[in-house]
Amino acid sequence: MSRRPRVLYVTDLAYPARGRRYGDEDVFLTSRLRRAFDLALCHPLDAVALMDDFEVVVVRNSGPVLGYRDAYETFRGRALERGTNVYNPLTGRADMAGKQYLLEMTAAGYPVIPTVDRAADLDRLPAADAYVAKPKLGADSIGLRVVPLTELPGLPFADGLLVQPHIDFAYEVSFYFVDTTLQYALYAPDPERRWEMRPYDPSSSDREFAGRFIEWNTLPHGIQRVDACRTRDGELLLVELEDLNPYLSLDLLDEVTRDAFVAAMTESVRRAAATG
Repeated sequence: MSRRPRVLYVTDLAYPARGRRYGDEDVFLTSRLRRAFDLALCHPLDAVALMDDFEVVVVRNSGPVLGYRDAYETFRGRALERGTNVYNPLTGRADMAGKQYLLEMTAAGYPVIPTVDRAADLDRLPAADAYVAKPKLGADSIGLRVVPLTELPGLPFADGLLVQPHIDFAYEVSFYFVDTTLQYALYAPDPERRWEMRPYDPSSSDREFAGRFIEWNTLPHGIQRVDACRTRDGELLLVELEDLNPYLSLDLLDEVTRDAFVAAMTESVRRAAATG
């Protein structure tokens, strides 16, 4: 009998997420993945010391890397140097690399909330009652603030700041992919309670919208989440493309959908292991 692939599952089970239990999700996922892999869990600060003994390093609910930026950069550098098989691959062009992609997509005409990073470009933004300023390397709304038009010219753009119009949206919706296949979608019907999500039945145009960003990112495999908002005019606009360690809200799914996701992830990790 052939040896089962060895998987190092990187997570911070104690990360204090607001309104979410990251640790519970990873306890569930690892309990299921153990059926197919020889699996060990470790904290992100321990990944460099352990990763050479595994075929695949799966980075999951490890929390925002802002909390251990130096350690993450060391992990990333060593993994690239050694050719470590990381899942998701470290070639991600979206949140994994910061939020520069929002500028690139704005310039390219993608359906994304218009974004600039220079005072000289503020006139490119549509008029709005207020604006959102956030760091390029932000996560979990860390450093995000809403400012009036009069304060925009004085913002510290040199510190790596992005500015967007504050969108009056009807709701937010997230699309969850394994590789290039949409597994499920969830939405938050109340904009003031973003953490209270419900199952969402995406239309064919919704699927096309989300799939466009997965195609743009060109990851060979992995888990990605496309976060969008539905404007009052009915248009979907990209808020974020999370390709590093997106929380999956698996506890909100019915058993059939959850099992299908686990099966898809298992096969994806198995294929990733085979390429290592």
